[in-house]
Amino acid sequence: MMKGIEEKLLFLYKFARAPKQIGSVTPSSRFLAKKMVAAVPWQDVNYVAELGAGTGAITKFIARVSDQPAKVLLFEKDPFLRKQLTSRFLDYACYDDACKLQAALKQEGIARLDCMISGLPFFNFPQLLREQLMSQILATLKPEGLFIAFQYTLQMKIQLARHFDIEQIHFVPFNMPPAFVYVCRKRKEPSEEITSYEL
Repeated sequence: MMKGIEEKLLFLYKFARAPKQIGSVTPSSRFLAKKMVAAVPWQDVNYVAELGAGTGAITKFIARVSDQPAKVLLFEKDPFLRKQLTSRFLDYACYDDACKLQAALKQEGIARLDCMISGLPFFNFPQLLREQLMSQILATLKPEGLFIAFQYTLQMKIQLARHFDIEQIHFVPFNMPPAFVYVCRKRKEPSEEITSYEL
């Protein structure tokens, strides 16, 4: 298991090589990680995915707070970081591409996710990639499922509001850089809305 200083140096190295993919010079702080996982009603969660798991800064808190053995899927594009995650979190399935969420769920025999936690730097990505990711997120998250994402600005608020009800936005100052945690709930799909008529 990596020590704190080793984790930070590795993250800095990865950021220097691919700043748009990594998004930050340092891993998420424990304050940010705790704020992310605290928003999840773990007693109601059977299937959860973490997008952009990185060095496992948030993943380790998922492992600590889950009250029941939820099925956890991790997604990390960087091969070295993904190998580290696989060796550290033996009970979690690890995949390389969040743009292939549907394929991963099919392989795991999961219909829909109850919750999704994201550390992906959405605003660093080209719009086409953002749309591909959002399409996969919406296709695999159950109606009224939670999407919890941190970003370093409020610039994703408009795009998220198109698909989710944004229930809360938490500001976490004790992170480098300071971050915003979006707690979003997926709206019911039109076919699942129940319409009542008065006679």
